[in-house]
Amino acid sequence: MAADDNPELMTVRDFIRWGASRFRQAELTFAHGMASAIDEATYLVLHALHLPIDTPESLFDGRLTRNEKKTVIHLLSRRIKERKPAAYLTQEAWFAGLPFYVDERVLVPRSPLAELIENQFYPWTSADKVHNILDLCTGSGCIGIACAYAFPFANVDLSDISEAAIDVATINIERHQADMNVQALQSDLFAQLPAKRYDIIVSNPPYVDAEDLAAMSQEFQHEPRLGLEAGSDGLAVVTRILQQARSYLSDQGVLVVEVGNSQYAMELIWPNIPFHWLEFEHGGDGVLLLTAEQLDAYADALAKPAEFVST
Repeated sequence: MAADDNPELMTVRDFIRWGASRFRQAELTFAHGMASAIDEATYLVLHALHLPIDTPESLFDGRLTRNEKKTVIHLLSRRIKERKPAAYLTQEAWFAGLPFYVDERVLVPRSPLAELIENQFYPWTSADKVHNILDLCTGSGCIGIACAYAFPFANVDLSDISEAAIDVATINIERHQADMNVQALQSDLFAQLPAKRYDIIVSNPPYVDAEDLAAMSQEFQHEPRLGLEAGSDGLAVVTRILQQARSYLSDQGVLVVEVGNSQYAMELIWPNIPFHWLEFEHGGDGVLLLTAEQLDAYADALAKPAEFVST
């Protein structure tokens, strides 16, 4: 890719268009926070030029120096050759309008939960009554730290079974100067957590079933399998969360869990539980909400899921 020697490519706009064309030619997958080849090319070009993501489009007609061209081409070339999600190349991802450090130790943030957090889980919670929040299977810590911004007077625990993920979450706690009310705890779900009750338990756990995992593109192979893989039906972790969460939830608390495509399997093995599936203005699905009262009411059913048979 010798575009840095091509006099026809001069401006930021030229390299965004050129990068997007090369991305489409290479048949890259865009499923890690970017919606299209153009979005990802724009993000990477701006990053290479040390420009913010909200750079006015009026500056896109600015010409690049020779060294800038080489830097841009190098980053775009890595995206194609290595097939890594853009966030791993820049070691930065955005969630709920906030920047987070990420690397291959954690999944790239891309959850619709951001919209729910920004709205303070309305209408299912009252902000002045939220004192303790748990982000279960936290990964980079983005969900819990975003919750700390939305509920500045609440204490937030970030929990993950992976020590490597906890290290990344700790980096982000420090980056956001959130150590006064946010802490990271290594735990196998609830097993090593302190005996306390949370007003909100929110989780984006592993929920990818074996069939979907095998079909994923190369970009997903760079992410930790521990953060994706969840058995034949995608519910190996979710089931444990549903069965154990009530013991850690306050009487007025809510449990919010993202299960993605495994929503179908859940409805088959728990046909008599009326899960509340949240709707999002900006897109996204497969997120359920249960109140403490509902967890009490369906405790027996949750303890005995029907067998799921994949077809």
